[in-house]
Amino acid sequence: MTRREFITIFGGAVVAWPLGAQAQQASRVRRIGILLPASADDSEFQTWTGAFMQELAPLGWTIGRNVRVDTRWATANATEIRKQAAELIALAPDVILAHGAATVSPLLQLTRTVPIVFVVVSDPVAIGVVESLSRPGGSATGFMNFEYSIGAKWLELLKEVAPGVTRVAVPRDATQGGSTAALAAIQAVASSFKVEVSPVNLNDAADIERAFAAFGSAPNGGVIVPAGGRTLLHRELIIALTTRHKLPALYSNRSFVTAGGLVSYGPDFVDQYRRAADYVDRTLKGEKPTDLPVQAPTKYELVINLKTAKAVGLTVPPSLLPRANEVIE
Repeated sequence: MTRREFITIFGGAVVAWPLGAQAQQASRVRRIGILLPASADDSEFQTWTGAFMQELAPLGWTIGRNVRVDTRWATANATEIRKQAAELIALAPDVILAHGAATVSPLLQLTRTVPIVFVVVSDPVAIGVVESLSRPGGSATGFMNFEYSIGAKWLELLKEVAPGVTRVAVPRDATQGGSTAALAAIQAVASSFKVEVSPVNLNDAADIERAFAAFGSAPNGGVIVPAGGRTLLHRELIIALTTRHKLPALYSNRSFVTAGGLVSYGPDFVDQYRRAADYVDRTLKGEKPTDLPVQAPTKYELVINLKTAKAVGLTVPPSLLPRANEVIE
């Protein structure tokens, strides 16, 4: 070995040593928990969580190197959600990503110390998840999927698709504050659209079938289905009943339309999961949920199913189709 080679190698070692030591000190693997009210084969939830994972990379997080992700597919069953929430907290994650009020509330019953970033929560103040939108005041913050002004947009779109609608049924879970808030938002503007709004309580399948049969027996009816754990649980049944009774239906979630519903208008959930990655990153780097304001949706999507329109005897106005993000034929 020549003197020059020795100096080069030694010099490189001297420079690399403190960098290596620094990297070793910073190499602690952080842990992210994810709690979802869905089964592992749900393609839409896979898309949403995939967007979250992809957004972590540009923020400096590599799965298997400096971060570990534990995902719990808890289905929409409340007992299973509570069980999976407890198991997730037992892993001592640094932060938990939670979808919807159905997962956030059980988590907060179990811990007030693990930071929680939520997505797709209708009214976090009403259900006691945060103290206020600007200053959450606790261990949870995140992204809403609902603003009161959307009630007018839902009615406007429903009337555009089915101008003859004068009665609107709103399936809701009376035990959830977000569901009640969505109903109130629709009722607040109903008179300006000359429609009468009736809530349909989501209990068991038999009750839902009876309620839809009674509502569908009179003319000029339509349906608006806000987001919620129970509406998701009974998604196939609600879609089948609106089609059977030829009720024009507007949903807040595109998954209903891809499954056979008529039209949906609501927040872009992929965008919410991407934005949630930023909050998770900031939490892992030391920021507190109480200092991160709850954010409203910034992107919405309109999806129309022309096959379903034909099945319920409707012709979608041509002027509406260019405004759609997706048209299913």
